[in-house]
Amino acid sequence: MLDGYEHRRFSSDAMNGKPTEFDIYEKGHGPIVLVLQELPGISQDTLTFADKIVAAGFRVVMPHLFGPLGKFAPGRNVVRFLCVRREFDIFARNQSSPIVDWLRALCQDVRQRHQVPGIGVIGMCLTGNFAISLMADDNVLASVAAEPSLPMFSQASLHMSTDDVAAISERLDTQGPMLAYRFAGDKLCKAAKFEALNEAFNQGRERIRLKTLPGDQHAIFTTHFIDGEGSPTQEALDEVIGYFTERLAT
Repeated sequence: MLDGYEHRRFSSDAMNGKPTEFDIYEKGHGPIVLVLQELPGISQDTLTFADKIVAAGFRVVMPHLFGPLGKFAPGRNVVRFLCVRREFDIFARNQSSPIVDWLRALCQDVRQRHQVPGIGVIGMCLTGNFAISLMADDNVLASVAAEPSLPMFSQASLHMSTDDVAAISERLDTQGPMLAYRFAGDKLCKAAKFEALNEAFNQGRERIRLKTLPGDQHAIFTTHFIDGEGSPTQEALDEVIGYFTERLAT
């Protein structure tokens, strides 16, 4: 399942002043893309997506933040996640989860280890919001948010503070727009979420390109991905690869 992946542990006290450690899996060669897993864990679909990024000429760096590897058991894993991972404040409005600080430290570590100008990030579902927040970091040159779903039960709210929005906006003014995607009928990332992002970021200038795909599914690049010519999800993936290729070219 993890053939070809290099494994290491990364620890940082950036989150709460206490060392916090997670497994990191890396594969491929070329510009670096940080792939943030979706809920409930790193499923085979997530690994298949990561392999597509590798095949496109990138090196994937994938932290294992929660749940099992290669399994998909939503009920059991969601309960485990809600009980154990205090680093993810999934209900918080107008503030980001503490894990974002740890991810910033990881971005800096990856950039320094590989001696690159900067890296790309893609977050999906629960971690889609983190991809937006990380765009404020100097180590990040490009970012993609797929079906950003936080905060839970409050789609018209943002999972970041007004200061976060200002810092992200300033960075996007320098780097150019980032990308965000959702299915039109998604029940976890609703139209209200994109309306809130548009209101916060795109007044007077497009900073997040908000893309809505036809369909009522959820996981655009993993579980509900359909490949082939004319597929909206394939076209979205091609767009993402082109975006990362342009922004991360050295």
